[in-house]
Amino acid sequence: MSTTTADDQDTSDSTPPGGNDIELRTKRRWPIVAGLAVVAILVAALIGWRVSGSDTKSSNEIAGATLTIVTAEGNAAEQALVNYIAKEVAPRHGIKVAFKGLADSTTLNRAVSDGEVAGTVYQHKLWLSQVLAANPDFQEVAATPVFRWGFGIWSEKYRDINQLPTGATVSLYSDPANEAQGLSLLERAGLITLKPGVDKWKATQDDIAGNPRDLKFRLLDFAAQSRALPDLDAAVGYTEYYLAANIDIAKQIFAPPAPDEFAGQLTIGTKWQNTDNIRKLVAAFKDPAVQNFLRTDPSARNILLPL
Repeated sequence: MSTTTADDQDTSDSTPPGGNDIELRTKRRWPIVAGLAVVAILVAALIGWRVSGSDTKSSNEIAGATLTIVTAEGNAAEQALVNYIAKEVAPRHGIKVAFKGLADSTTLNRAVSDGEVAGTVYQHKLWLSQVLAANPDFQEVAATPVFRWGFGIWSEKYRDINQLPTGATVSLYSDPANEAQGLSLLERAGLITLKPGVDKWKATQDDIAGNPRDLKFRLLDFAAQSRALPDLDAAVGYTEYYLAANIDIAKQIFAPPAPDEFAGQLTIGTKWQNTDNIRKLVAAFKDPAVQNFLRTDPSARNILLPL
């Protein structure tokens, strides 16, 4: 950003003649020289700070440091899970854990990759592969499955999937990974068939081989889909978004357990996966107490399901 000051303006009409002119012009140059000097000092300091900061260790490799687990902001069930692990499970494994919400997928995955945080339970393997394909500088790995998200077919107009009429409008999520999950669920419900041999976890609408009810598909993002439910015949989506929109769980008309490919993963930074802290963190998330929490705690019910 550039800044224009009175010193940069032409004041020749108001400048006194002779020596006064010389004196005034000398004074006019001083703020510019001083400003350049200050800028140079600040730049040098910033460069020095960055160089020294690059040697700072991640909490992932510091004994006794708190290991932060991130998810998307506002995800109450995942926050409750991480807080339970922090309080009840992590101490038994000799580590300290804390929760933090971040704004979006790219931000939280960059934080994991860079070692600013220890991990996330925000995504399944296909979403992670999508993130890594879009950000080749990210270095992350799925360490262990933790839970299954509640995911099903929803409708305000029909109580059974067999009631969906010919030409029904059905919404899928607009991101490729969860669009594939939606198509897989529609196939399990007997509403469509996918082409033989297709990778069902990366399927698109082009991979539909049979659509006997001539379903029409509408792609929407997470929050928009639940808001649009009254205008749709059905939608395929995550339970948490519907419950957050105060939609009765009874509106979920088909919801079998999600396949292993869509299990929520503890994702960690590749660089730190063999550190003592991260090995203990993975062990904590594998602790049987975590699955018992998912089976019994009201904060997770219908949203995060046990493996």
